[in-house]
Amino acid sequence: MSSPVTNVVEILKSLIAIPSVNPMGRDLTGDQFLETRLTEHLAHFFRDLGVPYEVIEVVPGRSNVIARFDASPDRPTVVLDAHQDTVPVDDMIIDPFDPIEADGRIQGRGSCDVKGGMAAMLAAFARLVREKPADRANVVMTCACDEEATILGISDLVRLWEPGDIRSKLLSDAPDMAIVAEPTNLHVVVAHRGATRWTIRTEGRACHSSDPDQGVNAVYRMARVLTELENYAANLKHIVAPHPLCGCATLSVGMIRGGISVNTVPAECEIEVDRRGIPGEDGTHIRQHVIDYLSERLPFEVQHGEPWLVGLPLPDDTNGELADRLLAVIEPVAGPREKIGVFYGSHASRFAASGVSAVVFGPGSIQQAHTKDEWVSIDELHSACEIYYRVCANLSTCGR
Repeated sequence: MSSPVTNVVEILKSLIAIPSVNPMGRDLTGDQFLETRLTEHLAHFFRDLGVPYEVIEVVPGRSNVIARFDASPDRPTVVLDAHQDTVPVDDMIIDPFDPIEADGRIQGRGSCDVKGGMAAMLAAFARLVREKPADRANVVMTCACDEEATILGISDLVRLWEPGDIRSKLLSDAPDMAIVAEPTNLHVVVAHRGATRWTIRTEGRACHSSDPDQGVNAVYRMARVLTELENYAANLKHIVAPHPLCGCATLSVGMIRGGISVNTVPAECEIEVDRRGIPGEDGTHIRQHVIDYLSERLPFEVQHGEPWLVGLPLPDDTNGELADRLLAVIEPVAGPREKIGVFYGSHASRFAASGVSAVVFGPGSIQQAHTKDEWVSIDELHSACEIYYRVCANLSTCGR
């Protein structure tokens, strides 16, 4: 058994150098895409560390990795969770997979979101195994696939402790708490929004563009849909009361497709909608609200596809105790931090929905996530590593 690399900076560099790009629904193939190579790397890391680990396939070619280091059955179980995938690298101005270290930063795709957090967790986990602090909790590290697109990984992961699921020996019972890595600048996220996404399609009748009155233009119909959605989005702050930490609910249209050629009146047009729900909103209900809103205002029918993502906001009514414990650990390492809410979503809401107290915490700024020159602060990387370690090493900090 070889010795694993346990320095957090070197771990991060090795993670960045292994592409794990989520195709985000595009028909793309090659070594750059999906998490396969990173999954293998993580399996080797845990094998070399000498701890039990599992690779559980979620869909063909995409797997979650789980590792466990136990102390005692009567102690609480803490999950450290980080996703394996990154967003695409289109339009980046740096080499996305060359982890350059300069000016107190490490750059590269995923350095901030979220391989920096993963590296800090891996280094902390390795230190726990190496030092075996007497007052430690049981610690499970989970590395899930497909966070950036359709959350297949975490959706499968939280089913492992449901009655009748026998796929995992390491996570067959619900953990007591979960800390999810995302870039939070070392603040503790206790609430966030959830995204529900679906397609809306208008239908018309095709004809030659030289005589457009013989057809029905689906793009023109979609223009009316878009006007109504723009009005809906502008009024959401009056429709749904803002959350004190997460602000207002939002709606955005991010994609539009329609037509086959400029000289043909289009028979179909389709858009993709992103509706962000705040704590207290139901991800399924908010889609139906949009459907009802449009049907009352349009003189024609539109088709709503089934959602490929149903948002689960993270509520802040069950994780306050965990957040307070984490803040107490953070302060002597990185100075005082706060409980905050954020606009983006995370795995924490899926843990919370399964009955597990969960917060979001990690190095880096969300302003650097997904950017053309993505980077993470080395100081924050080291601080996060120390904080993850201390939380897991001190049983009185973890509690039940």
